[in-house]
Amino acid sequence: MLDLHVHTTFSDGQYTPEEIVNLAVQAGIDTLSITDHDSIAGLPSGKAAADKAGITFINGIEISCQGNRELHLLGYNFDFNEPVLAATCMKFARLREERAHRIIDFLLEKGVKISIDDVGEAAHGSAIIGRPHFAQVLLKHGYVATIREAFDKYLAVADFDKIERPKPTAEEGISLIKNAGGIPVLAHPSLLKLKPEAEEEFIKQLVGLGLMGMECIYSLHSHEQVEHYCSLAEKYNLIVTGGSDFHGEKIKPEIKLGVFFK
Repeated sequence: MLDLHVHTTFSDGQYTPEEIVNLAVQAGIDTLSITDHDSIAGLPSGKAAADKAGITFINGIEISCQGNRELHLLGYNFDFNEPVLAATCMKFARLREERAHRIIDFLLEKGVKISIDDVGEAAHGSAIIGRPHFAQVLLKHGYVATIREAFDKYLAVADFDKIERPKPTAEEGISLIKNAGGIPVLAHPSLLKLKPEAEEEFIKQLVGLGLMGMECIYSLHSHEQVEHYCSLAEKYNLIVTGGSDFHGEKIKPEIKLGVFFK
């Protein structure tokens, strides 16, 4: 069994890379990829733990791109020592840190009083501060009843875009992965929420930019959606990948490690 979409404390996940590997072994997973948001920092320790545990480890990343809030590119099997990729990930971390301070001000405008120290504590020293860390603080301080409500009420609303950080284009993201020797894959295509004709046209455009795969098998996809995306992948000669998008039960309780279907 494999899981090619997993997050750790090096982005917005609950568990360290070593803990993720232990959980993967317990779940019967023999092939694992850590795909932290805009970060490769957890890959060396993840690979070391996987090698020790005797499971196959594939270098991974998830890059957020312009054009749609859910336009994410997964990158696989690249060289994490490639200098341009490493430098770009450092830039991503800086931009996320700057955005974190803007989010504090944004929430204050909405009557939410939390501090950057509160968020840093929720991030457990992660180099990447993401919206799920803010969601945890909002839940802890009683502003929301669930993590989902934190996004629906504060962190995924339309006017959040005014404080969003700069992101690479899809073409830039694909090139970044391929130039490091990796395989660029479209993550969770259903979350783009495009109508069928627009969706296929968009995928076709990404293929023209060098996209090589699509995450057809995903924890929030129905069996019908899996069949639909596998058919599109075959039509456009894309590699089919599968992943849970596991973050941990405190962050995304509805998603389990190694479970790909609703």
